[in-house]
Amino acid sequence: MAKPPQARPTSAQWGLPYADGASGPAVKREQTYIIAFAVLTIVAWQTAIGTLALMPFTLLSTWWHEMAHGLMAAALGAEFERLVIFANGSGFAESSGDLGRIGEAIVAASGLLGPTIAGCVLIIASRSPRATKVMLFGLAIALIASTLIWVRSIAGWIVLPLFAAGAFLIASRATRKWQRIAIEFLGVQGAVSVYQDIDYMFSPGAAVDGQVALSDTGRIAEALFLPYWFWGGAITIAIAVMVWKSLQIAGRP
Repeated sequence: MAKPPQARPTSAQWGLPYADGASGPAVKREQTYIIAFAVLTIVAWQTAIGTLALMPFTLLSTWWHEMAHGLMAAALGAEFERLVIFANGSGFAESSGDLGRIGEAIVAASGLLGPTIAGCVLIIASRSPRATKVMLFGLAIALIASTLIWVRSIAGWIVLPLFAAGAFLIASRATRKWQRIAIEFLGVQGAVSVYQDIDYMFSPGAAVDGQVALSDTGRIAEALFLPYWFWGGAITIAIAVMVWKSLQIAGRP
């Protein structure tokens, strides 16, 4: 006897594949919570109280940002010397070596685009349970390795290993559903980490540890051409496109 045709599962919205045994409404709630928290995080980051309340995620966003600077500098031939994360959420990646104007612009842009690229990779990884677990373990290893090799601040030494432990426990103990939620959540947080301070994207300078320094867009403008606000707008558009595309890819059936 021929089997009745089975309905083909519909693709997930916002990049979340359906959980094993989960109903459509339940999955939509998961998706809504993750996206809503990302939006609330961005809004909260624009206030002093919100930044304080979300301090662990604020420090994690600083890690994403500064690691991208440091790793790109190392990739271009400079010496990645140390990464400092302050308790107030600011920080810097220190490197030495002459990269030239183009190299300086690339390193500056990497701090804005790098976290989004990494976050999008995590989002896309949620399509596969195996890739999800691998990425969670990989993130835990990256957090621990960077803490041991480059991080030189108490705030970083405290917070980053805690996130690493959380990622490791989820990868080794949690169900596939919660692993998927975690990797998408961390991916979205990484992707939006550049919005920790929107003013920073559209200003020529910023205060780091009480000292005024060029912003990343200010460094790009100084190294290349066109004003900092142009680069802030261009990078903002690029980030939106990357996040949207990654969600589309992750949501394909």
